[in-house]
Amino acid sequence: MPELIDTHCHLDAAEFDGTQGAVVGRARAAGVAQIVVPAVAADNFDAVLALRSRYGCPVALGLHPIYLNQHTAAHLALLDNLLEAERPVAVGEIGLDFWQEGLDPAQQEALLAAQLKLARRHDLPVLLHVRRAQDRVLKYLRQYPVPGGIAHAFNGSVQQAEAFIALGFCLGFGGAMSYSGSTRIRQLAATLPLDALVLETDAPDMRPEWAQGVPNEPANVAHYATLLASLRGVPLDTIAEITSQNAKRVLRLSAAAPVDLGKPV
Repeated sequence: MPELIDTHCHLDAAEFDGTQGAVVGRARAAGVAQIVVPAVAADNFDAVLALRSRYGCPVALGLHPIYLNQHTAAHLALLDNLLEAERPVAVGEIGLDFWQEGLDPAQQEALLAAQLKLARRHDLPVLLHVRRAQDRVLKYLRQYPVPGGIAHAFNGSVQQAEAFIALGFCLGFGGAMSYSGSTRIRQLAATLPLDALVLETDAPDMRPEWAQGVPNEPANVAHYATLLASLRGVPLDTIAEITSQNAKRVLRLSAAAPVDLGKPV
């Protein structure tokens, strides 16, 4: 089967402390050739970059809206410098979260706009967190066009999906598809253009229905590929090949150095 790509995995999370090598090894055994690791705050930039050095993981650097109250102007300046010095594959994870309480919408939007400007300056795609804010994020993408990216954990309408696609974005699907009650998500996964879909885990979060109570892992991308093939009625090889091509295209992974996921430890 063609290689698989997990386009969104927080491999630096505390749930993986001391087991990262084993997690990467299981992913590799499951056919996951690349694991994209996005940062969420300035204090984990170094940890994410270390995963690139150790396992060859493509990385993204950004300031996540959920940690809005931790971010400062100095962190934005640091991000600007690291985007130039380290050349990650994307700016991320960035976006808007209008679901979680206690996060000022205006401050979130200012932070998003600032990071979209950085993505434009450094000619980088973005990894977007979009929760109950689809139309607002689309407004900022039109105001500050960037070289595409991925709308992570897509949960919008068909019309919103088409708007993201028109702006050069792919849409991320993963654990939410695994729930039998997620009929709308499954319908989107089954009917949206396949050349706009990518696979992701958001590990250790967004646990699949069959693995509650344990951390999600990048190896589960293989299960998500099988599920997506079933939903669309196409061969598994087709899903693996096309979703990986999509990820390589939108994150420019084909131009990156060959990835060595390392040996399990």
